[in-house]
Amino acid sequence: MTGKGFGLKAFAIGGLAAALMAAVPAARADDKVVVFAAASLKDALDAANKACEPEVGEAATISYAASSALAKQIEGGAPADVFVSADLDWMKYLSDKKLTKPDTEVKLLGNQIVLVAPKDSKVEAKVEKGFDLAKLIGDSRLAMGDVKAVPAGKYGKAALESLGVWSSIEGKVAQAENVRAALKLVSTGEAALGIVYATDAHADKGVKVVGTFPEDSHPPIIYPIAQTADSKDKDTAAFLKCVESAKAAALFKEQGFTVLAASN
Repeated sequence: MTGKGFGLKAFAIGGLAAALMAAVPAARADDKVVVFAAASLKDALDAANKACEPEVGEAATISYAASSALAKQIEGGAPADVFVSADLDWMKYLSDKKLTKPDTEVKLLGNQIVLVAPKDSKVEAKVEKGFDLAKLIGDSRLAMGDVKAVPAGKYGKAALESLGVWSSIEGKVAQAENVRAALKLVSTGEAALGIVYATDAHADKGVKVVGTFPEDSHPPIIYPIAQTADSKDKDTAAFLKCVESAKAAALFKEQGFTVLAASN
């Protein structure tokens, strides 16, 4: 990655830490529902949060980051009321430690992972077994979420391994601390290609989709939601009910998510 790319990553990490440290105490002082949610949910969940405000009685305070980072924050005692993960693993990580209320856990949304390039790129790709991804990347980089922790990165690596191309591009990967940071590397031209969620590509006009990964090349992409074990806010149940409602489902669908659970 270029020096500029490393600068962007350092800035994003610092910004995340500052945001989490600043947002949580303020949220508690205002007695609002505090939500920790996967970075890829930002546009859709912001819209749902606004739409749900009349029913909940307040707008929730939402902190966005990688599911892995947020789960660790909750484990460390951060006072969140709701956790929305981009995979089942990090929800299980917390539930195994009895840090969620299992009866509130719902598989809320589904997604896809896609290969994106800057909007003015001439790259064309057919994502299939053995496709020459290394040639498409050239001397640049492939932006992905951290492949050991960030759900989008884990899904992406699994897909590349399944398609038999991971070993050919492993040295060209620029790992980011969350999927939106990986998306930014592509939209700003820091990376020639990136693997992000279809919904991220929908949200950023600076990129275009050049290929979609076969669904059978990676584990199903599922976003679970649950109330945390230490949640104290009286409006948390109302927030969960609204986010899982048909009203919110319509907003999630507009952003390209598949709705797995929606009540009336």
